[in-house]
Amino acid sequence: MKWSTACTDWERRLVKGESIIPPPIFPSQAEQALAIFKELRVVDLPGKPTFGECSEQWVFDFVSVIFGANDPETGKQLIREFFLLISKKNTKSTIAAGIMLTALILCWREEEEHLILAPTKEVADNSFKPAAGMVRADEELSTLFHIQDHIRTITHRVNRASLKVVAADTDTVSGKKSGRILVDEHWLFGTKPDAEGMFMEATGGQVSRDEGWVIYLTTQSDEPPAGVYKEKLNYYRDVRDGIIDDPKSLGILYEFPARLIKSKGYLDPANFYITNPNIGRSVSAEWLEDQLKKNLSKTSGGLQLFLAKHLNVEIGMNLRSDRWPGADFWEEQGVIVGLTLEDLIARSEVVDVGIDGGGLDDLLGLAVIGRDRETRRWLLWTRAWAHPSVLERRKSEASRFTDFAEQGDLIFVERIGDDVLDIAAVVLQIEQANVLDQVGADPAGIGGILDALVDAGIPQEKIIGISQGWRLGGAIKTTERKLAEGVIEHGGQPMMAWCVGNAKVEPRGNATLITKQASGTAKIDPLMATFNAVSLMSLNPKPPPKSVYEKRGVRYA
Repeated sequence: MKWSTACTDWERRLVKGESIIPPPIFPSQAEQALAIFKELRVVDLPGKPTFGECSEQWVFDFVSVIFGANDPETGKQLIREFFLLISKKNTKSTIAAGIMLTALILCWREEEEHLILAPTKEVADNSFKPAAGMVRADEELSTLFHIQDHIRTITHRVNRASLKVVAADTDTVSGKKSGRILVDEHWLFGTKPDAEGMFMEATGGQVSRDEGWVIYLTTQSDEPPAGVYKEKLNYYRDVRDGIIDDPKSLGILYEFPARLIKSKGYLDPANFYITNPNIGRSVSAEWLEDQLKKNLSKTSGGLQLFLAKHLNVEIGMNLRSDRWPGADFWEEQGVIVGLTLEDLIARSEVVDVGIDGGGLDDLLGLAVIGRDRETRRWLLWTRAWAHPSVLERRKSEASRFTDFAEQGDLIFVERIGDDVLDIAAVVLQIEQANVLDQVGADPAGIGGILDALVDAGIPQEKIIGISQGWRLGGAIKTTERKLAEGVIEHGGQPMMAWCVGNAKVEPRGNATLITKQASGTAKIDPLMATFNAVSLMSLNPKPPPKSVYEKRGVRYA
């Protein structure tokens, strides 16, 4: 049997208000489950209506495609994973409770455990309470099931099958043998360094359960996506777009088409329905419009949070009220996607290098700025190094660092000192291309760097200390202006976007500074390295003289 979970025309469908959920593979199975689901009561709504009375069609389509993927002849579940990205207040947790209770009612396996895995106790309660309420609101279900509120468990009195809601921050998932699993608020797991191992434990029981499935429910993250959430989000976008052919996985993502993101069409209340399929029911269009007006003028990041949660607009950077002004122009200057060091060297007439950081719980940041020989624009390429111990010292950012390493922007070294040797090799590559002007670093940490660079063959007169503190204010201002003018261009590296978003402005006298102290535990070392490189490039260095071989056309830069 052939089927596809791709939806390549999803943009058109969402804009036109059409379904992005495919029909069930086995309609009879879907009808049986849907009949049960529609009879469950939503107790927190006036009059305790059933799902059949208060739900939009997309909810029925979602339930149908899940249960309708089970082959009635073999009992095998043909679509094993589902990923639903939907805006806040679209009854996500209530629907989750209804789906899992339906699965429990239909369960034929004795003493089978159904699991709702939530990142926190509060989120766990959001799923358990509606499920328990659905049982209590129905006389027949109250007779059939036993509710244990203190352990968030609902158990079938005859076959002992159960629905258990587990909070990852208080309960253990080790040894679970659950056949059907629902993960709520998946975005919150992106910040947990042990999330991948947790999911492996939770889903391990499906090895021997052909009827099993996993459903991931989530809103958009309130900060740049990271960890397991970012991995799933990107994967299911590719499945939806037909880039990855995976008929056993289905992604249902209510998000704005690229053209509306670029034009900021998400700010038009007429488009709110695109990511809010429940608008007019659980979601008030008037409330969304009022909240948008209240948040538009905020500089504390409130607008971004509103857009992420209620309109599913992905956050690219953290823009707080004390942010560095250059952050407002950073993303739009990431126009050279995939810029490599080799590309930069080939296009530049002169190159300056900045270095910063390097402690055990720090990143060692490197920034390379080249002046394009044709356009005179500044091209920026960055990289960072760290010792693996930073994953323990900065556990809150461990999953993010792992992402940066996979993208190639962060290098984990086996031994302290290898990072400096790597930097020396990069600088030597620039020097051998005959485009290196100078290398600038914080004088307080230049010792080991100086030794490595000189040992690599970099002339010592090209290595200088860059004064920090208020003296760096000129470079910070220059970087802001060059970004706003469109003079600085970069490759849109996620690591740098994160560092720029972390930078906090600290007023000091007549100067405006960015310091590591003001930014706290958030890492900004590659950005500080960029300011060091800008200090040198802003002096308008002359291109190094061509060698006699270049003049004769024997060697080409």
